[in-house]
Formats: sequence, C-alpha cells, structure tokens
Amino acid sequence: MFKGQGKGLAVIAILLGMCSQAKAGDVLYASLGDATRAPIGWVEFCAENAGDCRGGATQPRDIVMSQTAWRDLVRVNKWVNETVKPMTDMDHWGVIEKWSLPTDGYGDCEDYVLLKRKMLIDAGWPREALLITVVRDKKGEGHAVLTVKSDNGEFVLDNQNENVLAWTETGYRFVKRQSQSDPNVWVALGDGRPAVSTASAR
Repeated sequence: MFKGQGKGLAVIAILLGMCSQAKAGDVLYASLGDATRAPIGWVEFCAENAGDCRGGATQPRDIVMSQTAWRDLVRVNKWVNETVKPMTDMDHWGVIEKWSLPTDGYGDCEDYVLLKRKMLIDAGWPREALLITVVRDKKGEGHAVLTVKSDNGEFVLDNQNENVLAWTETGYRFVKRQSQSDPNVWVALGDGRPAVSTASAR
C-alpha cells in the first residue's frame, strides 16, 4: 500500500488481544442518542469494501490503555497524517463526497480515518473500540475523526492534529458516530445540524 506501512503494522501488532469488556455505566458522551443516518459516503464505501464494513451485533469492547497502547496510537496517527497528502474529494475524484482508503497516497479527513481504523483492526485491535465519528470542527465545518474507546476514556485520532487527544480536549462538537455493537448503525451525539465531512482535507 505505502512504503513503510509494514513497519507501522509491525509496531502496532504487539497490541493483539489487548481489549476488555466495557464496564457498566461507562458513558462518556452524555448526549448519546438514537440511531441516525450514516454519513454521506459510508454506504457507497461499504458497497465497494464489504470486508471493512462487516456488520452484525457484537459486544462493545474497549481497549486497555497501557503505555504501549498509547505510544502506538500516537505512532499510527502521526504516520498516517504524514504519509497521506491532503486532497479534497472534488480534486481527487471529481465528486463532492467519496469515502475511500487512500491507496494512492491522497485523501481527505474520512480517508485518513479509514486507514487508521484499518491498520489498527488488521493489527488485532477490536473494531468495537474504533469508531468513525462525525464532528463539527472549530470552524463549524463537517469533519471526520476516529474515536478510540478505552478503559481510561475516549480519545481522538485526527488528521488535523498530530497529538492524540481526549475527546473533551478537541474543541469539536460531536454529531454522530458508529455504534460499538454494529459498525453499520450510527448514533446521534446531540448536535442535530446536518454534517457532511467534506472539504476538511487537512
């Protein structure tokens, strides 16, 4: 896929099996709401990449946030941010919105998220802890990030920030994200305004 990706996967492979059952009452999004529509682009992405969208109900699982897990999240976030070059979907594909793995080295915010999620899942991280999330960024624009649920809170991997931050430190308004129990079910996070994760290439 990319030069150096094998090394990146090897770095995070040590995290195999590092997951735990979510504790009862661990709710960090106070406004977690009802099921809502998937973001524009998700259904089409799944039609082309069925293996990345396998559904079905599963038990929610969080990762154990050890020092090693933290270091590897930071490495994955930094590696993808530095490897993928920002490009809007209009410039890349000639359409307003298209979700895709950035196999040619170019993408916008959701493409960064898809690659980070895939790398972590391929290395053994539980899909249930890696949730694609749609937010409003500090400019009020639609943006996609990866939320990582852990026994020590929820953290965000973001192409706009090299640092992995607690979700409360991002300054974003959280709109919707994947359900922990099914990646094809999306749940509202309290902001009812429509959000399309476009134009946030970087």
